[in-house]
Amino acid sequence: MPATSLSIVMPCLNEEETLPVCISKAKSFIKKLSIPAEIIVADNGSTDNSLAICHDAGIRCVHVAAKGYGSALHHGILEATGSHIIFADADDSYDFSEAGVFMEAFDHGFDIVIGNRFKGGIMKNAMPFLHRYLGTPVISYLGRRSFHVPVRDFNCGMRGVKKSAYEKLEMKSHGMEFATELIAKASYKKCNITEVPVKLYKDGRGRKPHLKTWSDGWKHLKLILLLSPKWLLLYPALFFMVLGLVLGGSILFNQVRIFNLNLDIHTLYFCSVFLVLSLTFMEFYCMVRIYGMSRELYRQNGITLWISRHLNFEKGLLIGGGLFLAGIAINTTALYKWYQVYFRQLNPESIFRIIIPGGFCMIAGLQFVVFSFFITMIKNNN
Repeated sequence: MPATSLSIVMPCLNEEETLPVCISKAKSFIKKLSIPAEIIVADNGSTDNSLAICHDAGIRCVHVAAKGYGSALHHGILEATGSHIIFADADDSYDFSEAGVFMEAFDHGFDIVIGNRFKGGIMKNAMPFLHRYLGTPVISYLGRRSFHVPVRDFNCGMRGVKKSAYEKLEMKSHGMEFATELIAKASYKKCNITEVPVKLYKDGRGRKPHLKTWSDGWKHLKLILLLSPKWLLLYPALFFMVLGLVLGGSILFNQVRIFNLNLDIHTLYFCSVFLVLSLTFMEFYCMVRIYGMSRELYRQNGITLWISRHLNFEKGLLIGGGLFLAGIAINTTALYKWYQVYFRQLNPESIFRIIIPGGFCMIAGLQFVVFSFFITMIKNNN
């Protein structure tokens, strides 16, 4: 469906060197359109001549008090009157006169259109080596795996959004991580997302860019971990579970010799620790997912949805209490063996094969009771 109106939004912080040419290119693009269009500069506290440039060019300027790239864009987009929005930096690293590919994507019904600099072309010295071959590819890979979107350039600064779709995203990021949050939340809200080729030019600034390689890269990575908890919680849970079950199961009744290594009760103890860690990570993963689903932050997930529907405090108390009592029963057998030798010294190899599984059952049982309690609280508060 064709776009009915367009707003071009530029975040700005002391961009007097490049703002005039960006405005000129945006105006030349608008002249080719047959729909109402406007240009908005979202100023983030410029102290140079940026505001005067906007005034002289007859461009609407939105003053954004909250600092940060994300804050400037967010308020600029909300202030836009267009039904569709194209935004890019005001440093002349993107050419607004080449924004036709975004309009074509809008005409095909897409809600979110992300530029891809690797497809469109990266001009000489336009992107630092670390960004091009490490930062952006890693962030983009993790983002695709986390949010299941067909985007191979998560950090591209030239994008298009339908305003009606954007207003549903409830964006929170103030900094550069805004770029990742936009894609993640668009995926969770089931927006139609596509990618179009754009060229990246060397910016026209005579100073360092606002982007900070390591701190902003970490913000992107941290946001992926927060919005996709499987990396921080689910995968470690599965790793420790497999390690604990396979290794612990093989030495539960007898020691195992691998080359020159004797795996015995000491290894069994660490296997029980691995399983406790696995249980802890898995329970936190489920709690985070269920809470996020209740706030429409995450898509519904089969396992966590089933747990949310079927687990309550009563069932958790029954299952967890049963595990705890089983642990007591197992440890009672160890106490009885001690009684049989009149409380004298026991064989560590045999007795620890009893009390380690018994202790694990007691810990796991109590954890499950607390887990079911928190799940019930989350459900009752929605």
